[in-house]
Amino acid sequence: MRTGVTVGALALATAMVVPAVAYTTAHAHTVSAPAQTGGAPGSAEAPTGRATTGTAKAGADDTDRSTYGTAKATTGVAEIGTATAGRTGTGTGVSKAGTSGTGTSGTGTGGTGTGDPKKTSTQKTRAGNPTPPPVGQPDPLVQGTVVNTVAYGRHVRQRMDVWYQTDELKRPGVFLIHGGWWSSGDKKYMTEISRSYAEQGYVVFNINYRLSTDASWPAQRTDTLSAIATARRNAALWSFDPNNYVVVGFSAGGHLAGAVGTYKNGWPGMRGVVGISPVMSPLTAYTEGIDTFDLERRKLRESAIRLAGGCEPTGKCARVWASMEVPWHASRGDAPMLVVHSEDEFVSPEHSEQLKEHLRKVGVPVTIVTEPGIAHSSPLYRLPGVADRVQQWVAEKLLPSGR
Repeated sequence: MRTGVTVGALALATAMVVPAVAYTTAHAHTVSAPAQTGGAPGSAEAPTGRATTGTAKAGADDTDRSTYGTAKATTGVAEIGTATAGRTGTGTGVSKAGTSGTGTSGTGTGGTGTGDPKKTSTQKTRAGNPTPPPVGQPDPLVQGTVVNTVAYGRHVRQRMDVWYQTDELKRPGVFLIHGGWWSSGDKKYMTEISRSYAEQGYVVFNINYRLSTDASWPAQRTDTLSAIATARRNAALWSFDPNNYVVVGFSAGGHLAGAVGTYKNGWPGMRGVVGISPVMSPLTAYTEGIDTFDLERRKLRESAIRLAGGCEPTGKCARVWASMEVPWHASRGDAPMLVVHSEDEFVSPEHSEQLKEHLRKVGVPVTIVTEPGIAHSSPLYRLPGVADRVQQWVAEKLLPSGR
């Protein structure tokens, strides 16, 4: 039987034992503590510098990388698919002991360590099998977060890492979407950000999706919605409250976050959407990338064309571009949004100003935060105070005391 626990009680309990990532013997995937590089930074773009050569940097491809490496042991994939959750229960809460920090995702220099093979094993469940994978017992010496890699579809990119606690609470959830021009990037670059939210007590779903090199729009939105639907359908496996979650996206991932946030007239259980340098308007990216010396804006324009299947926003392709345009899908039931831009980054704040105007007309609040400089995506998130502000906004949307 599951027992409801108040936020205060959970916070007190967590203050006694700070969550750490646990190894298991019956889970598909585990992640160890991050390995610091010893001073040499990773390939993240510096917050004060912009690429001036022929190599543009944006999204998860280059800028979504942390100065910390990722120590990771991959031992298999649990294909949950259409499995139905077998447990029910009540109660809500999230622990927020200590400071989570503002670490970002990625694989920095020296960050390719592997876990101890003696502490992991392969756990695989075929999609459609109604029997959920067994829940392993955490190492009694390492209490904390368990990480599973779960398949929500048959394509190799249709995977997500689930960070959760093996307790009886129904915890709020945070879905993370990496960037990378829609054509590159990976959930592994979001590992440290995943860890920061897991340490606050949220269930974290760090998702991959089909890239524009795999399939054109709307495959990426479809995958994001499928990942959310899989998480909600199997919520009891991960102590997740399916009616209390937010979606956070970076750069091109911010576009996907906005797209699912404005899909139809709201999506069940979604309490908010956060975009960090989000490309809310591919049409704006297309226009701003014409006749410019800014290599990043030119690359973003070409990336938007590739996302649309290789066609420009005219003739028969106009409908595809209209579907990609987040502001045009605003409706009264959409989730409130927080968006963060740098004042002079190549994904201009104009993207989100358009979204704010459309959502304002239907009564949905949008908060736009701008920071000085040109930092984009994860480097922007790492600027002093930005992650703290985002996390505070998320808490206000997900915790009972914040509503």
